[in-house]
Amino acid sequence: MRFYTMPLIPETDRMTTIPREMSAAVLHGFGDPDNLKPGRVPVQPPRRGEVLVKIHAASVNPVDWKIRRNGPPMAPALPGIQGCDMAGEVVALGEGVTGFAVGDRVFGSPGGVKTVDGTYAEYMRADARLIARMPAGLGFREAAALPLVSITAWEGLIDRARVQPGERVLIHGGAGGVGHVAIQIAKAAGAHVTTTISSPEKAAIARDLGADETVNYREESVEAYVGRLTGGRGFDVVMDATGGKDLVTSFAGARLNGRVVTIVSQFPADLTLMHLKGLDLHVVFMIIPVLHDVGREHHGEIMRRIAALVDSGRMRPLLDPARFDLAHAADAQAHLEEGRATGKVVIDVAG
Repeated sequence: MRFYTMPLIPETDRMTTIPREMSAAVLHGFGDPDNLKPGRVPVQPPRRGEVLVKIHAASVNPVDWKIRRNGPPMAPALPGIQGCDMAGEVVALGEGVTGFAVGDRVFGSPGGVKTVDGTYAEYMRADARLIARMPAGLGFREAAALPLVSITAWEGLIDRARVQPGERVLIHGGAGGVGHVAIQIAKAAGAHVTTTISSPEKAAIARDLGADETVNYREESVEAYVGRLTGGRGFDVVMDATGGKDLVTSFAGARLNGRVVTIVSQFPADLTLMHLKGLDLHVVFMIIPVLHDVGREHHGEIMRRIAALVDSGRMRPLLDPARFDLAHAADAQAHLEEGRATGKVVIDVAG
């Protein structure tokens, strides 16, 4: 393999040796996981406003396998590199970048859609506005698990629903990717948190993450737990963190004039109950800043706030125990797509 030395920021004499090519998981077609194959691709130098990151870990999100399965409109041009989340080390800075230095350990959700480089690779150029320094107490695997789900939960609960101290919050799917960080963000905001789960094991996980109450949705109806936990009044805020199938249940669980947040709304739904209760419905699609280059600075700010929560002991990621390396990214996507994961699936990219 050939190597070259990339020029870095002028205020340091540190130099980093970077290969011209790198290993990556390359998407060659849409459909089954076997369209995602190991490959070799060029390392792209950072452009103005970007940093080059040596990726140590990347996490898998449902949007990854959905893009692989369904193709456009968000898919990268083929052959392309998927992956939204990463944690790694800054190895070069593009023109105009401030606030980062070579050697910084960073994390974020800076790509993986359309023309923006993805994270299933040894290196990526990332818009500096979309990333932040990693929490001091986390390793790369743990940090890579946080960005997309944390931004989604933050935008839903803090930016949109504006959760207040003392409010009752219901989160559907508390042991899932978005759900497990939503519990912790709502608790950090001072809310009383209830979450739905599907088993005693997942109830234990949710309680360990800070949930005040857990509900096994397979054993108790929404009417029953609304009556038991809120006296029939309903929850101030309900977040559907399961991908949309709980939207109508969320309407049923909310109080009059309450707020409902959902992370997927690409399906027909009956909004009658929403109307009768006067509910606010907030749809979160956190990839908008990456797709349209609008509001990217806010994602970096959320990442800094998440890092602060982690460093203060109020947030931690939940990782699925299965291990995958970059050559087995297809297996990692299949593991998540088939519903076998609890928490975040992480791909080990570099040591």
